[in-house]
Amino acid sequence: MEELEQGLLMQPWAWLQLAENSLLVKAYITRQGYALLVSDLQQVWHEQVDTSVISQRAKELNKRLTAPPEAFLCHLDDLLRPLLKDASCPGTATFSCDRVAEALILRVRSELSGLPFYWNFHCILASPSLVSQHLIRPLMGMSLALQCQVRDLTTLLHMKDLEIQDYQESGATLSRDRLKTEPFEENSFLERFMVEGGLFLSSACIPIQLGFSAFFFCIFYAARGLFSWFSLGLLLGKRPSR
Repeated sequence: MEELEQGLLMQPWAWLQLAENSLLVKAYITRQGYALLVSDLQQVWHEQVDTSVISQRAKELNKRLTAPPEAFLCHLDDLLRPLLKDASCPGTATFSCDRVAEALILRVRSELSGLPFYWNFHCILASPSLVSQHLIRPLMGMSLALQCQVRDLTTLLHMKDLEIQDYQESGATLSRDRLKTEPFEENSFLERFMVEGGLFLSSACIPIQLGFSAFFFCIFYAARGLFSWFSLGLLLGKRPSR
């Protein structure tokens, strides 16, 4: 089972669009079993099973199908892999989910060898350590990295403003007026990106009340915007005319 745990840790999260809602999903499937994580950004569910569970559940759900557990695992991998790689991919399976108490059942319906194939992922609430390992620590690490990038780009922009100011004081002028920019104002810039990041989260159907997610996305957009601004500053600084 250690291989499944390590394999799942290396998998990216992907959106799974259902008729009733959207879920974040990551899965790792081998010939020995599978591990699955599902989240609605309020709770996280988990299931990890081996071939013995696969065989028993396959008999209960697919009485007309007889195959080794490896065949069912291969089919599940074929169903999930393209869907998690490309959310716009229609796929050949139908997914739905039900919540029973604190558990979540993700149901799959497709075909295998010309016969109907059914599968239910029985997910229980993930442990706090699992949530930390797959969500909190990666997000915190990325957030800190982006904050460092924002800080470095902000410093470079201030230096670029001083460089441009020196050119101007030496009599340099722009050959193209459309390239003229105002001095970089850090506070107003970050405020604007906090607002735009919030609008992005709302349009993406991500609960804005989840401050951590909002903070993460806003930091990302701020870093991206700062990089664009810095690139323009380089252009302005390198091409003065007298």
